[in-house]
Amino acid sequence: MVHFQHLGLIDYQEAWNYQEKLFDQTVQTKFANRKLDDSEQIATQDHLLFCEHPHVYTIGKSGDLNHLLLSEEKLKEVGACFYKINRGGDITYHGPGQLVGYPILDLDHFFPDVHKYLRYLEEVFIKVMADYGLQGERSPNETGVWMDVGTPYARKILALGVRASRWVTMHGWAFNVNTNLDYFKHIVPCGIADKKVTSMAMELGKPIPISEIETKAKKYFSEVFEVEIYDRFI
Repeated sequence: MVHFQHLGLIDYQEAWNYQEKLFDQTVQTKFANRKLDDSEQIATQDHLLFCEHPHVYTIGKSGDLNHLLLSEEKLKEVGACFYKINRGGDITYHGPGQLVGYPILDLDHFFPDVHKYLRYLEEVFIKVMADYGLQGERSPNETGVWMDVGTPYARKILALGVRASRWVTMHGWAFNVNTNLDYFKHIVPCGIADKKVTSMAMELGKPIPISEIETKAKKYFSEVFEVEIYDRFI
């Protein structure tokens, strides 16, 4: 069972703080359970958060700051914030029109394998895209979901960046739905200079209601991870 919350349009730092709260609760519960008999242990909870963010750039622990192509002054000019964060991966962009998802999962409920976890997240959005007649693909040695892999037209539509400790996950994905792709011109997306980014709106030639994508993402997340998703109200 996964508890679902939609956080709406929310400041990146606020969403990060909330993730950290749920993540820490889960990790601390698992740590405490190590000292208890099986009959006394407290079950950990799994969570799935959806949201959108105001314009923001984030870079992971192994990211290269040179991949941010804007000065502090220019960041202000384009109305964006910048954060160094504790996920894997390089630099990426979040903004309105993008479905951001943060699963806080205890992978001991599923499988203790982060690489497999990333492939499952990719599969969710490959299925979402297929509903619109679009072929999402994986690119060798690169995370996320792509189109026209292996051609000069290769482009990325889903970015992934996660953190895991004691097999508990946080951070997650950014799926470009009606995203303003001009904001990607200010970075080297995910540290990959020779490939472009795209969105559902770009590929289909029209905007797509993001609520429609959210419904499909929940459906396929439930199917791929074999879970039931329950709405949780703050």
